[in-house]
Amino acid sequence: MNKFLIFIYTYCNILVCLTSYSQNQKSSQLKQKFDYGWTFELGDNSKASAENFDDSGWRKLDLPHDWSVEGNIDLKNPMGNDGGYFPSGIGWYRKSFELPAFYQNKKLTLYFEGVYMNSEVFINGVSVGVWPYGFSTFYYDITPYIKPGQKNVVAVRVDNSQQKNCRWYTGSGIYRHVWLLTTDSVHINPWGIAVTTPEADTEKCNVKIATVLKNESKSDQALSVRTKILHKGRLIASNFQKIVVKAQNEKEVQQTILLKNPKLWSPQSPELYQAEVTVFNDKKEVDKQEVAFGVRTIGYSAENGFLLNGEEIKINGGCVHHDNGSLGAASYDRAEYKKAEALKAAGFNAVRTSHNPPSEAFLDACDKIGLLVMDEAFDGWREAKNKYDYSIYFDKWWQKDIEAMVLRDRNHPSIVFWSIGNEIIERKKPEAIETAKKLAGLIRKIDSSRPVTSAMTTWDKDWEIFDPLFEVHDIGGYNYQMHHAAEDHKRVPSRVILQTESYPRDAFTNWKAVHDNKYIIGDFVWTAIDYLGESGIGRYFYKGETEGEHYERDIFPWHGAYCGDIDLTGWRKPISHYRDLLYNENKKLYMAVKEPNGYFGEIKETLWSVWPTWESWNWPGHEGKNIEVEVYSRYQSVRLYLNGTLIGEQFTTEKEQFKAVFSIPFTNGEIKAVGVNDGKEIESAFLKTSGKASKISLKADHYKINADGQDLSYITIEITDENGIKEPNAENELSFEIEGPGTIAAVDNANLQDTNSYVLNKRKAWKGRAIIIIKSTRDKGIIKLKVKSADLKPQTLEIVTK
Repeated sequence: MNKFLIFIYTYCNILVCLTSYSQNQKSSQLKQKFDYGWTFELGDNSKASAENFDDSGWRKLDLPHDWSVEGNIDLKNPMGNDGGYFPSGIGWYRKSFELPAFYQNKKLTLYFEGVYMNSEVFINGVSVGVWPYGFSTFYYDITPYIKPGQKNVVAVRVDNSQQKNCRWYTGSGIYRHVWLLTTDSVHINPWGIAVTTPEADTEKCNVKIATVLKNESKSDQALSVRTKILHKGRLIASNFQKIVVKAQNEKEVQQTILLKNPKLWSPQSPELYQAEVTVFNDKKEVDKQEVAFGVRTIGYSAENGFLLNGEEIKINGGCVHHDNGSLGAASYDRAEYKKAEALKAAGFNAVRTSHNPPSEAFLDACDKIGLLVMDEAFDGWREAKNKYDYSIYFDKWWQKDIEAMVLRDRNHPSIVFWSIGNEIIERKKPEAIETAKKLAGLIRKIDSSRPVTSAMTTWDKDWEIFDPLFEVHDIGGYNYQMHHAAEDHKRVPSRVILQTESYPRDAFTNWKAVHDNKYIIGDFVWTAIDYLGESGIGRYFYKGETEGEHYERDIFPWHGAYCGDIDLTGWRKPISHYRDLLYNENKKLYMAVKEPNGYFGEIKETLWSVWPTWESWNWPGHEGKNIEVEVYSRYQSVRLYLNGTLIGEQFTTEKEQFKAVFSIPFTNGEIKAVGVNDGKEIESAFLKTSGKASKISLKADHYKINADGQDLSYITIEITDENGIKEPNAENELSFEIEGPGTIAAVDNANLQDTNSYVLNKRKAWKGRAIIIIKSTRDKGIIKLKVKSADLKPQTLEIVTK
């Protein structure tokens, strides 16, 4: 980049800062997105922290960024099967910026939503702090090191070289947002507002707001605090209090505001309010923050189950990891919202953030669309699962990381459980009880409004010995141990049980246990969505391929987990529709076809797998041979038709597990499943044989996106015949061309044995499908995507950036 372009680039960055400041003049607090205009270099350099270090040859990029997913998937990469065989290493980020002179008397805080891992931050060559845990949000006071009116440099060293340090794909780098916060010396602490609604119903609610004020000036300050409660921008109620905060001190002000006829937050009606807290010093506004919250109450007991707003709700949950599939760990807001929306659309009402705190955008999405959340802190405590995992930091850092999670997340109404761990190795030792007491105790000290749990399991005969450990928790989290529930209830009748992980194939058994027993409040399947890393879990395979489970040996080229109800292109597997139908009676009918054993090879299953079943009536070479059609139904019975001829009718009540299986000879054409009540046909589902692949179908989830350099559009690609019917066996190689203000963020096909890079401009279809994710630049205009494949007509699609 030449000197003129560098000048223009720097000027534009300053202009953005000035514009932001101007737009926020009414509030003394300024929150600026700090994602743009970074440089990056993969590799270590001891001089890179220096203020005057020359980084002109480094790569220019914007955040969020994950360098691992950009690399090649290779058996030799040290992340191994746990991390999906992606590269790791050490990387450096740098950003130069200027702040106007009026920042001289401001307090500046640099806020990182997540850096994986072992980050060290430097301001103008001075180290301001380190943070090992890659899933925590953290911030630093950088006021003493900033030079207003001059050039400043922030440098971040990220060390993910010590492998293995996790049991799933983590990504590497500054993978979440960074913010610059500007306040006066008198201000509200970061995460300093806590809103609770301990008692609420549809008639009234006392909203309790606790705000921590900090006075970093040299004299005592007489302050006034005004809190407004707003709903959809309309003022509902307010409170005004006066307080004195001593110099170089902080103080909490507590306010209670009565809401009449509040709208309660729930998965069915996720109503959100805003608490706007403004701090005045001698009538001058010195700080203002706004937090979203929901009015709702939580209750739980073995007698009444889990109660939300006084009504019982059964938890139909799914576990997720933090990655966004082909985007890796990069936490784009749109990707986080899409993940939450996919869970909701699949019928889940709850999600477990296994095994770490999620992004803020994901929790915002859960608040807005109505998903209950189990917010989880750690995968383990003191004893290691991998050589370089969190166990080596636990004693020094657990308190800081728990505080970061609970203080940051406590205002989200979606969060209804805190989890302090998962399958901890030391669970049989007395020290585990003491550790659990400390973790749970700290959470309850910060936020006593939610129950504390953790995920327990065993792979031997011992189980009752865990009773003292369970006693430390409010709710007992069971991983794969629901078969103990009935006996445990007899022995410890007060225990509230929640299955925190379960095998996908056990959907009916677990639904039945939850449905029939108040003391079992729900189930979280492992997992809701496929993910990178933990390579091969949930796979089925064919005779002659590598035998065994994912934890027994390398199963390369598998580089991800196939145990999800939803695959990495967003396609819902048949098991997803079955689980949805079990828990949600508005889901009535679904049909798919079981892959015939031997069609592609003799099928072998693993512990977390389900039988490969597809939305396909294309089985060339199988004509005249029997094939099994599965129909899931909430009707009394279902009928199956083949090319208009009735094949048969079967009951699909609870006795039949809401499922019918028809074995029929395959022939081309159409199969139709019909739901029947009292002899009357109500609803139909169809599968048709496609002709030869001849077309490319493109469909975007958003045809208009923001020109902010971060917004995304997911385009689903299907290979179809002339009539638009998907050819479910198509594996055409697709190539992509982009014109206009957009870039290819990622490509995917959900085939976790395809080791081609996720950032190429080509991808083979798998099962007739693929996706491409387009990212906007910061320019407005029209993005033109062209998709081509040999022997198929090219197809184009346009996305508008605004």
